[in-house]
Amino acid sequence: MELTTLLERMKMEHLLAQLDGVCEHAAKGDLDYKGFLTQALEAEWRGRHQRGVESRLKLARLPWIKTFDQFDFDFQPSIDRRQVRELAGLSFIERTENVVLLGPPGVGKTHLAIALGVKAVEAGHSVLFLTLESLMGRLVRARHENRLDRILQQLAYPRVLILDELGYLPLTREEASLFFRLLVRRYERASLIVTSNKSFVDWGEVFNDQILATAILDRLLHHATTVNIKGESYRLREKKKAGLLGRKPRPAGDPADVEEVGAEA
Repeated sequence: MELTTLLERMKMEHLLAQLDGVCEHAAKGDLDYKGFLTQALEAEWRGRHQRGVESRLKLARLPWIKTFDQFDFDFQPSIDRRQVRELAGLSFIERTENVVLLGPPGVGKTHLAIALGVKAVEAGHSVLFLTLESLMGRLVRARHENRLDRILQQLAYPRVLILDELGYLPLTREEASLFFRLLVRRYERASLIVTSNKSFVDWGEVFNDQILATAILDRLLHHATTVNIKGESYRLREKKKAGLLGRKPRPAGDPADVEEVGAEA
């Protein structure tokens, strides 16, 4: 039986596609049989790993791909880089702990959450990204359609669930109750990464119920790392660089407007 046929039947498609290159590299390196076999299997493993990463990234539904290398830590000196490096090691996932990223809009909370998600995907973990608004819409709809338990079970499955934008809109009592049920399902079973523009003392207003907010925080923070980000918005910085902020509008009929119109004419 020919080698290509064997590779096809063993479904080693990545090695099959690179076979000529692997053989040529082995010949140039004067490898023994064991060395050649190692390189051949490594080529197949790399291909399968990359395909797995691409598949998990697609299932994660990340709004975009962001990495830690792309994050401007110099612009946000309040962040403890050692703490972020430790989180990037993903040991919190193995311990089924949570990560909470707090800070005003535009400081990089979502970027860091996505970067952690990408790291988790590359390490072989299942990840799902949802804004809090989309999560609530899914849970409320499922409750009204009598399939809440099934949806909660599905949302309990990912090793890492990223919930973005908690606090931007207040929740109804029904939504807060559904959020609590999801948190209970995942408690000490899988990790949550939450971003919020509200400090913990304001979560009673977010969840429209101080007692329920306390119960949520109790479970969320029992095994959790909190990252507080204090600084300027990246988006506002870019607008300032472009000269779109900091300029006062001129009153109507300003002579400078007449001069500019004359110059354009």
